Amino acid sequence: MKILLAMAFITLITFNAQAKDTTDLSQCLSFMQHSEKKLHAKEQLDLCQLTAGKPILIVNTASHCGFTPQFTALEALHKAYKDKGLVVIGFPSNDFFQEEDEEKATADICFVNYGVTFTMLSPVHVWGSNAHPIFKELADKTTAPKWNFYKYLISADGKNIQHFNSKVTPDSDVFINAVNTIL
Repeated sequence: MKILLAMAFITLITFNAQAKDTTDLSQCLSFMQHSEKKLHAKEQLDLCQLTAGKPILIVNTASHCGFTPQFTALEALHKAYKDKGLVVIGFPSNDFFQEEDEEKATADICFVNYGVTFTMLSPVHVWGSNAHPIFKELADKTTAPKWNFYKYLISADGKNIQHFNSKVTPDSDVFINAVNTIL
């Protein structure tokens, strides 16, 4: 009897855990249904699992841009808001000719020079006909990035998408207020 009861309890826990995962994934925004390689790693990251039901900040980055020091403020924002659900994702891009040629060098700048711990993915195109599907969707809903460090704040339900140009820093009052509004 005790064994049967224990098996039923384990089955119930397993079912609830699987149901929870399914519910979370059902909240995934359609344009986030991608697996992407993490920066300078073999690991693929399921963006649905990372972002489902959470507000998102997407940034196109470059290692040798005048705005590259924004990594410091992005990291501070990540640390301040990750427990409130905000997911920060950086997409390096050489579309504006300011990214390293080697992914390892990009990773060194992000992780070593700036101490980035938020999600950084392998380089992608962010504008034009070759743009990654996520950036095509963001361009359709707002605007395509016109330079490095364009920032896109996306509400958890995807109904509110705001873009901020490179000059709007992640630690500015206008940006922090926008983050607080989507949380």
